Amino acid sequence: MSENKPLYLLDSFALVAYLGAENGKTRVQELLSLAEKDHCRILMCLINLGEVLYISERERGLPAAQRVLALVESLPIELFEASRDLVLDAAHIKALHALSYADAFAVAAAQREQAVILTADPEFTSVEDLVKIEWLSK
Repeated sequence: MSENKPLYLLDSFALVAYLGAENGKTRVQELLSLAEKDHCRILMCLINLGEVLYISERERGLPAAQRVLALVESLPIELFEASRDLVLDAAHIKALHALSYADAFAVAAAQREQAVILTADPEFTSVEDLVKIEWLSK
């Protein structure tokens, strides 16, 4: 059953590392390979995907962002919708912690699903008491 599988949540930093061959890419690739074999599950909040897409479009143009979206949709990543409850949880987290609003969505989704967040974003140090974090690099 999927409840027994390790569950990871990618923040935008982890996905950008994977897409750009940056520190952490190898670990993200490893987990994607495990997810393809149904040995773990990988989530990403839709808000964080939006963050990756706007960065891609701003830096490399709309066609590049469209290619990123197509790639992500081909990967074994489950997109986590931003429901009303998730928005309220993210707002509460943002109010109490020094991190971006998009990152607050990742934290709220990880809490809800009891997932380990994969990141190298130092802002997540402010929420290490709320969620488990696997640091890709610091």
